[in-house]
Amino acid sequence: MCLIAWNWQPDSDQPLLLIANRDEYYARPTLPLHHWADAPISAGKDLQAGGTWLGLAHGGRMAALTNVRDMRNQRADAPSRGSLVSNFLSGQRSALEYLQSIATSAARYNAFNLLVYDGQTLLGFESQSAHIVAMQPGIAAVSNAGFDTPWPKLLALKSGLQDWLAHRSATQASSHDALFALLAHDQPAPDAQLPDTGIPLERERALSSAFIRSNDYGTRASSLVMLRRNSARFVERSFDAQGPTGEVRIDL
Repeated sequence: MCLIAWNWQPDSDQPLLLIANRDEYYARPTLPLHHWADAPISAGKDLQAGGTWLGLAHGGRMAALTNVRDMRNQRADAPSRGSLVSNFLSGQRSALEYLQSIATSAARYNAFNLLVYDGQTLLGFESQSAHIVAMQPGIAAVSNAGFDTPWPKLLALKSGLQDWLAHRSATQASSHDALFALLAHDQPAPDAQLPDTGIPLERERALSSAFIRSNDYGTRASSLVMLRRNSARFVERSFDAQGPTGEVRIDL
């Protein structure tokens, strides 16, 4: 994933609402959201390395990952980060136990952020500092830097989610379209607000919108996850270079 926002309300009937975009090269082979045959996981799958970027498992487990854009320290021989998501989903460790277990090996990977929920606790992990982040109730987000780093698209998505939560009616709460519209925002940020992550300005500009389109790279999936006390809903809309390719909904 490259942009995730969520509303964490641990004492409510719906503890977690999460929306996210996965950005990737169009040429990278991918399966859309489905029930995995070899594990109790519902997720898309990266067919090149075998892992995933966002998924659910029975029992209310959820995990999501973003890459940290740090081109100055990128290693071509680093292992795929997608296994960090699928390993948590297929295991039984608590969120804290799992993050503690990967902290000593996090430096093997190119930099990442990992968000994990074990059915009770929501935690984040920033690999560059091997730091576990305790999530506080309310709205938060992460993109391709540390949690809640105020990049323009992150701030815009948080603001949009805040507005949706404040003004939703009973009808709107059951509709997915308004949340997917937040993820579909494709206007780049002003140059003065762009971060410096070691890539050319033109590329930085192209990656600054919530929904990305370029010749070889873009938003491949937009996702909505609603976790209730005894049920979950996962909706994914897929895209390629030509546009939308389908929608999958899974209820657990």
